[in-house]
Amino acid sequence: MAIENPSTTTNGSADRILRVGIIGCGEISQVAHIPNINNLAHRFRTTYLCDISNNALQHCAGKVLGGTPKTTSSAAELCGSPDVDVVIIANADAYHMEHGLLALQNDKYCLIEKPAALCFRDIDRLIEAERTSKGKVFVGTMRRYARAFIDAVQEVGDMDNITYARVRDIIGPNSTFVDQSCTFPQRFNDFSDVDTKDRAARDTDIFDQAISKEFGLEVTPQSTRMLRVLGGLGTHDLSAMREIIGMPKSVTGAFLKLPGIFSVLFNYENFPVVYESGLSGVPQFDAHIEVYSESKIVRVEFDTPYIKGLPVTMAIREKVSEGGFQERKVRKTYEDPYTLELLEFYDCAVSGRTPKSGAGDARRDVELFQMIMTAGFKN
Repeated sequence: MAIENPSTTTNGSADRILRVGIIGCGEISQVAHIPNINNLAHRFRTTYLCDISNNALQHCAGKVLGGTPKTTSSAAELCGSPDVDVVIIANADAYHMEHGLLALQNDKYCLIEKPAALCFRDIDRLIEAERTSKGKVFVGTMRRYARAFIDAVQEVGDMDNITYARVRDIIGPNSTFVDQSCTFPQRFNDFSDVDTKDRAARDTDIFDQAISKEFGLEVTPQSTRMLRVLGGLGTHDLSAMREIIGMPKSVTGAFLKLPGIFSVLFNYENFPVVYESGLSGVPQFDAHIEVYSESKIVRVEFDTPYIKGLPVTMAIREKVSEGGFQERKVRKTYEDPYTLELLEFYDCAVSGRTPKSGAGDARRDVELFQMIMTAGFKN
């Protein structure tokens, strides 16, 4: 994709500032995307906002620095605008695929908040659309762009033999962290009955497609809620797990019950992996990936992304010569994963690169959703 929008920096070099259109003016845009784009004014500028709530549009427009953005309720208008170079899709999950297609049809890179899709039908449509587009899908699994996680991938890659791994993501009420983030997000409900019914119909179609037609399971409130959690919170964990240790061979067992904590046992042929996740009433954020070998243990610890500046760290415990023990905790940067994700998105867009968290990569997450739910609900 050619982005013809240069500006001159203070040192005289020509840098491109990407004009961003944001679809969805809810919590994640208010807490993360708009403030981070403001902070990265040497790389981005928000020029267009889209939402079905006029109040949300006006609220978010007032948060944008560097000029008042245009506003619209039409995603097609935003994606087709010559004032938009790249698109961030941060609205309801039910519209991620459709609005991703609009961005690709206009040859624009799009950062789609996870999940890009919950069923094979929809993710395959995005993959197919990329074939004829100059744009690419960049799925917003921001934990994979944390510096500590990237370092951990290298450390685990150097291990002789993995013997065990644990993936854990149990978080308390999200409002606890949001209310303390100093971003003061607002919720709005000035949308029509037509919009409400359209979203409900799309959700029904997606869950029927995934759970019944593709996974061969019964569509129930429990299976629907489980897939929604896997697509939301679970996408962060499962996509990071795939990057650091690869895809599992199968799911040996799964206890899937919500609300509460659920657990999955993955079979990696030569070692097991336990995945624990869910929601707790205790206001804490307990998220990590820990990988064991005979002589080394590597652990990545994530904190809530809604409070800016909390570091992601890597801890290494290992044998040293003559039977000794060494423990190191590595924190190379305080840059948060959302900021690092945006910088990688920028580099992909201006250079035409395919993101590591692209549409093809996201299809593996849908495969894991199917494996987990089949093991948990058929048994």
